[in-house]
Amino acid sequence: MLVHFVKAKGILSSQNGMNIYRGCSHGCIYCDSRSKCYRFNHKFEDIEVKENALELLKDALRRKRKKCMVGTGSMSDPYIPLEENLKYTRKALEIIEEYGFGIALQTKSDRVLRDLDILKRINEKAKAVVQITLTTADEKLCRIIEPNICTSEKRFEVLKTLRDNGIPAVVWLSPILPYINDTRENIESILNMCVEAKVRGIICFGMGLTLRDGSREYYYSQLDRHFPGLKERYIKEYGNRYEIPSPNSEKLMRLFHNTCEKNEIMHNNDEIFTYLHKFEEKPPFEQLSLKGF
Repeated sequence: MLVHFVKAKGILSSQNGMNIYRGCSHGCIYCDSRSKCYRFNHKFEDIEVKENALELLKDALRRKRKKCMVGTGSMSDPYIPLEENLKYTRKALEIIEEYGFGIALQTKSDRVLRDLDILKRINEKAKAVVQITLTTADEKLCRIIEPNICTSEKRFEVLKTLRDNGIPAVVWLSPILPYINDTRENIESILNMCVEAKVRGIICFGMGLTLRDGSREYYYSQLDRHFPGLKERYIKEYGNRYEIPSPNSEKLMRLFHNTCEKNEIMHNNDEIFTYLHKFEEKPPFEQLSLKGF
């Protein structure tokens, strides 16, 4: 794996998001983070590590006047293979716990369970939310569109483990690729996983994907590699559009909303993002009861 270290000037965004790593090795064919607008000055698979991230995080949290939720995973998965040795994500969670903040992390990796102990401790005092992406229930297809990360079956096991340990979970049902995973059977299977795992919410921006300069070229190269002829169909139907909706979008969205409504799963994106950003400190008596006293 390619990796290089840099000294960062800051770690938390204005919305309290952080990315300790920049770049990714998952190889997801649809990844938006490859887009030119994010101005990567290095190869996407050459992981940039912010070597002073932990010192910056500690300093930033120490200066905060109000406790908040810290987010991570929006641009690079915090549990890429590199994390196994560096443990920067784990150490960041320890700092977040030490200063009494909450965490909302996003990942596709079952490595998150390594840090279940810290997540439970954070969730006892405040709130720890794990967000997991699910795109397909077909394991073979998952290996094609998300080649270098654990498959949906393992992510489903992660969701059930989180459920059993009282850690709230949110699923990203995104992206849904036209003519690849945009079938009723696939969406039903994913929703059934979410129901069984008792997830708190499901984020869905519609049945489709978005393509920008940079991500489009990579996506099309992978279509040529794995789905011969499909690129030409995309170009004919969508041209250079940013939004690439599935022709089945309306029916699939109706299925999505109806299933969530029936099973009391949050499915309004604004409501879910409000939940993810809302810091909730548990009163002392509740912390005691969670520990079995």
